[in-house]
Amino acid sequence: MNKTAIILGATGLTGGLLLENLLKDKSYSQIKLFLRKSTGITHSKIKEYIGDIVQLNTFEADFKADEVFCCIGTTKAKTKDQEVYKAIDFGIPMKAAQLAKQNNIPFLAVVSALGANVSSTVFYNRTKGEMEREVLAQKIEHTYILRPALIKGNRTESRFGEKMGSVIFSVLDMLLVGPFKKYQSIRAKAIADAMWKLPNSDRTESIILSDEIKRISEL
Repeated sequence: MNKTAIILGATGLTGGLLLENLLKDKSYSQIKLFLRKSTGITHSKIKEYIGDIVQLNTFEADFKADEVFCCIGTTKAKTKDQEVYKAIDFGIPMKAAQLAKQNNIPFLAVVSALGANVSSTVFYNRTKGEMEREVLAQKIEHTYILRPALIKGNRTESRFGEKMGSVIFSVLDMLLVGPFKKYQSIRAKAIADAMWKLPNSDRTESIILSDEIKRISEL
């Protein structure tokens, strides 16, 4: 197989781990990365498109592949302006879905968040919910929205709130069992592994909760 994949968010934690998986996978001959700055990785499979990915439509002619993986996400601490925040967390995945539909790409996997809810009074959760609604509205044949709980992993930048949350959840995770298992924290590696395995799965459900992400990653 000589598949081409697109990754959005390859310089982030989950996106970087997903890139590692695809580079090792012989099914892929080319991996297109759309990003604001280079990964700095030299590999024969990688083709980078550098620019303002908030304006993703400007890459329309090059946005062609067999699969699209969107690992874009920011935080309130990092992006305090709500308009900028929405342009990233809502705008980029939405435009990716539109371009995938326009260019007849049959597979799209997007990282969202466990609390995503279009009716939420919390801006972050509502934004994720609105993003999911617009992505699903494109009706791409194989669309998967992953809703992880707190994501753990070794980030290049320090996120104090996430570090504290990780410490707390390391204790709480032992208590979150049964129907509450979906609230357990999850490692970024598990999300990346699940995304990598989804193109070869027979799943029909589009929404994948955190505990199910872990299960898929272990298959």
